[in-house]
Amino acid sequence: MESFVFDSASLEATEEFLSTAYTPMRIGGPVEDARVRISRRAAGALSVDRLSFGYDMGYDADSLGKVCLISMHEGVLVDRTDGREEVFSAGDTFLVAPPDRPYRGEVRSARYTIAMFDPALLTEVAPGLADGRGPVRLTGHRAVTAAANRQLTAAVAYLRDGVLDNPVARESELVVSTAAQHLAAATLAALPHTARTDPAPADTRDAGPATLRRAMAFIEDNAHLDITLAAVAAAAFVTPRALQYSFRQHAGCTPLAHLRRVRMARAHAELRAATPQSGVTVTQVAARWGFAHPGRFAEAYRRAYGVAPSVTLKR
Repeated sequence: MESFVFDSASLEATEEFLSTAYTPMRIGGPVEDARVRISRRAAGALSVDRLSFGYDMGYDADSLGKVCLISMHEGVLVDRTDGREEVFSAGDTFLVAPPDRPYRGEVRSARYTIAMFDPALLTEVAPGLADGRGPVRLTGHRAVTAAANRQLTAAVAYLRDGVLDNPVARESELVVSTAAQHLAAATLAALPHTARTDPAPADTRDAGPATLRRAMAFIEDNAHLDITLAAVAAAAFVTPRALQYSFRQHAGCTPLAHLRRVRMARAHAELRAATPQSGVTVTQVAARWGFAHPGRFAEAYRRAYGVAPSVTLKR
């Protein structure tokens, strides 16, 4: 777990800090009030930063090597990467630049959240590749629709508030990994990319009931571990696209939705088995099975079992 807070009114100190915390960059522009506050929480492959600038600041930065999503809360950010000029304001969540490209622009008295993760996660959660010749890449900066933008904004907020700001959740490797996959999947759902979702003919042939049985058996045996879509597909001896198609055709859900159901059932069994003397809590059990947000866990549990998890624990 990594955590820090930077609070300064020195432009020079801010430039040095940003270059160390992110990537080498130069900042400039006339500054009357140089107040800036930056806080970070990070775990595993994820990091979330809160930034607040009390002034207008131009920046010119090297590539980050990570997928970097920015959610605007106040003020304006003007992106001038590659000669374009796009303006983002409160409510927008966008990709600041491809992981391997430098970026430049201007922050105008803004408050925003930065969420960053390893671009390899995009390929891990994608059903398949566009052409089979390389990893999944993001090809656009803005969400494809207003609804997609809202969903991506919510995913960033959930990671920030429900996972990395939650002491119990951020100490669980399974919770952090699940949150990372969720954010990567939400990014692919919102932004243009190179992944294909339609199964190839070979994938259709491989997507039979036997594939589903192998995949479900693997999930049952490994639900307590940090497993990805790619790992389940490999265990079933098919491509991720074939795996997705098999679940859609024969189970009416996605592989990861089935994984969540199995983990919910394990959490249910653990709550039923707990005794008053054990000191077990609902929050602990939820986190152990990859559910970071106690409220959302309770809601999903109630839908599945008809009672609150606290009721099961007391029986």
